[in-house]
Amino acid sequence: MTNSLPVEGSALEGNRPSPRRKVWAWAMWDWGTQPLNTVIITFVFSVYITGQAFGPENVTAQALALSTGIAGLIVALIAPVLGQRSDRTGRTVFNLRWQTWLIAALAAALFFVRPAPEYLWLGLGILGVASIIGELANVNYYSLIDEVSTKDNVGRVSGFGWGMGYLGGIVALLVLYFGFISPDVGLFGVTSDDGMDIRASMIVCGVWILLFTLPTFLALKDKPRTAPVEKVGIVRSYGLLVDSIKKLWRSSPHTVFFLAASALFRDGLSGVFAFGAVLASLTFGFSPGDVIIFGAVANIVAGVSTILFGYVDDWIGPKKVILISLAALVALGLGVFFLHDRGQIVFWTLGMAMTAFVGPAQSASRSFLARLIPEGKAGEIFGLYATTGRAISFLSPAAFGLAVGLGAAITGEENTAYWGIMGIVLILLAGLLVLIPVKEPADHAVD
Repeated sequence: MTNSLPVEGSALEGNRPSPRRKVWAWAMWDWGTQPLNTVIITFVFSVYITGQAFGPENVTAQALALSTGIAGLIVALIAPVLGQRSDRTGRTVFNLRWQTWLIAALAAALFFVRPAPEYLWLGLGILGVASIIGELANVNYYSLIDEVSTKDNVGRVSGFGWGMGYLGGIVALLVLYFGFISPDVGLFGVTSDDGMDIRASMIVCGVWILLFTLPTFLALKDKPRTAPVEKVGIVRSYGLLVDSIKKLWRSSPHTVFFLAASALFRDGLSGVFAFGAVLASLTFGFSPGDVIIFGAVANIVAGVSTILFGYVDDWIGPKKVILISLAALVALGLGVFFLHDRGQIVFWTLGMAMTAFVGPAQSASRSFLARLIPEGKAGEIFGLYATTGRAISFLSPAAFGLAVGLGAAITGEENTAYWGIMGIVLILLAGLLVLIPVKEPADHAVD
């Protein structure tokens, strides 16, 4: 029983199974770059940059939301054009390589962000640029999925890659926690004075990214181009993009509907991780060490869950996996809000349960689209995927920030970060409702 077969003309159609070593090499990019998401954006640097050393709690939380929203808007403007250029030039792996190296450099540059208010926007600026490059790299990485999967196993391959990312995040967190953050005197004599434990961890993140993505670039190569590459300027690239969107609407309106739905729910999924650690710290009183321990356990849960749901994806289809995940996240998010005053056990149980559904929804969303894309269009379509997500990526940060402000106005409390979860829940619910009428991949095509 399956609804997940790709339509005729999909780039997956006719693919032969790739050697396991090639699938592993592809998935190692997720493992290698995971410190950007897990350590920097979610569990370590985001908690550090919103700490009291940088300013009042609500000020730093809302500043993080603002910088995240601005970075998302920039991605929305440039992702599809750069993806289109990767398709046209055939330099997908080349582009992924330099973007990965730049992510590593930006991660290491966070070492210079000292714990003082005047460093707040330097840290947020570097964080924002790193998140932009990370999103653009994802476009190229996603588009390589048809190089390592078939119509029968794309769900499992996508889930395996995403799961490897979560598991890589565990190892990175544990190395940093036990090597630098937890001990009074860590490796190389590092202490917490002047935030050196966190700042040194950022250098380790940069080295980690460079080291563990090497298998990807050794195993995957750009295919040689036999036809001359057409040179297209920036203005013309946007014109071609508009033409592609019009054609997509005429040939496969349900693909457009899916892009709209995924824009909403993926923004909500990003919000769960982007602000989860902040919520744990500000509302539930988690120490930086507690946050890292929670993050390590959460990544184990998310990694295993995502890998297992990859098999479910190939069995019942990606849409059902996404709907199940979103419904669970909405219910659990409401539980976190209404039970926030019951102590840390609430976040350990309900927050941990939420992590089990974020990865499956993200992975199934990627495999949903991979089943539709024709040969030579992966970069452009996944670029549109990034754009539709990032075009409204200000919603979750804005909803979180506005909900925090609304909570302060209603309750008169100085710390109302727990209200932010309601903003995230609303975005997830909106994505769920828009996705319901969208057809399964087997029932619509991209020409």
